[in-house]
Amino acid sequence: MSDDKAALRAAAQAARDGVHDPDRGAAATARLVEILAPHLGRPAAGYMPMRSEIDPLPAMAVLAARGPVGVPVILAHAAPLAFHLWTPTSAMRPGPFGARVPEAGVPMRPEVLIVPLLAFDRTGARLGYGGGFYDRTIEALRAHGPVLAIGFAYAVQEVARVPVEPTDQRLDAIVTEHEVIRVAV
Repeated sequence: MSDDKAALRAAAQAARDGVHDPDRGAAATARLVEILAPHLGRPAAGYMPMRSEIDPLPAMAVLAARGPVGVPVILAHAAPLAFHLWTPTSAMRPGPFGARVPEAGVPMRPEVLIVPLLAFDRTGARLGYGGGFYDRTIEALRAHGPVLAIGFAYAVQEVARVPVEPTDQRLDAIVTEHEVIRVAV
């Protein structure tokens, strides 16, 4: 399965790189803000975009105007992510793997997650970079209560089937520039 995932990762990265565009991102952000509207005020987390990842920062700013928002912080290999409070004006520093993290480092626990990905399918399966950080994180957060996990991606990142392992955690929805895909449980 690791060979299948490696090939899919390479193809998905190339597809995402080929369509990365602020206008497409703006269309996706508008849909993301709509799906997040009922959850304003709940603790939420997004991510600091890297490379050609679709940018969630405008949606995170909307969330931060109404409640706490965090960004992921890698504390250790093979461990769940931690989340530190973020605002649009937070002082940031480089973190592991090049993602920016807040300098203040104030921990928080989200109930709503905006999740980056390389590929997804309509069952809510997602393919990340291979570290398993989000799978461990979503599983750990769900052990404490309901968590809404929303994948944020370009439509071109959709594939027919993501190879799934027992430890993979499914998303509740995926938002693209074309649609909101709600996953049936």
